[in-house]
Amino acid sequence: MYKSLDYKPKMRSAFRVFLGTCYYRTKRYIQWQTSKETFAKVKEKVLQRNVIFTHRTPLFRKLKDVDMWYQQNKVINLKIAVKELDGLTIKPGETFSYWKTLGNTTKRKGYVDGMVLYYGSFKPGIGGGLCQLSNLIYWMTIHTPLTVTERHRHSYDVFPDSNRRQPFGSGATCAYNYLDLQIKNETDSTYQLHVYLTDQQLVGEWRASSPSLYTYEVYEKEHRISHEFWGGYLRHNQIYRKVYNRERVEIDDQFITENHALMMYEPLLEQKSV
Repeated sequence: MYKSLDYKPKMRSAFRVFLGTCYYRTKRYIQWQTSKETFAKVKEKVLQRNVIFTHRTPLFRKLKDVDMWYQQNKVINLKIAVKELDGLTIKPGETFSYWKTLGNTTKRKGYVDGMVLYYGSFKPGIGGGLCQLSNLIYWMTIHTPLTVTERHRHSYDVFPDSNRRQPFGSGATCAYNYLDLQIKNETDSTYQLHVYLTDQQLVGEWRASSPSLYTYEVYEKEHRISHEFWGGYLRHNQIYRKVYNRERVEIDDQFITENHALMMYEPLLEQKSV
């Protein structure tokens, strides 16, 4: 059970945000240096033969009060990031780290200003828009036997659902380098990430050296919107997945995560768009 006070928005000064960012980035660098995890770093051009799960998301969406140049620049950033991640293999026992693989998103690497979510709104930021890629990878991963060892939910629900077919809270936010997405391969197979762009879509696949014994159906429970005593609205749900064997017999129903996010739009807009 959540406590409403815990999710009341807390605005911090730019200086405090800067200090916090420096602290958590330094902490992450130290973790990378001292971690006993073996991080995946080998990329292979030859793709593994078995497609375990694939998904695609549109590159361009009409968002209220958002200029299209944000999304055009997002595509530039995605093209750079996709080149860094495509073909990455995760051998048994290895861990994939989104930011350890990508590195910092700098102008020197060709990244440009894109949309960065900031305290329930948005602003320009170098490398903005890469959450679409981390969202895609996370969604694909929870349809595989791979284990998500680090994932961060979005604290704010900024835009109403618009023809969205995935459950609320089924993505993974990212911020270099302290909000990371990490995935460990605890299977006996080698997994490979294949990501690329078409003219209109971001496409991803998890491939493996052997077929998966299971398939998964991800769904949500307990979706609700609550009006908090301090005046705002919070959106909540739980994400589960059903596990099926090769005969399509359900053998398990697994809890994945719980989400709480501050809504930045009127709840009636959400009801109309679902």
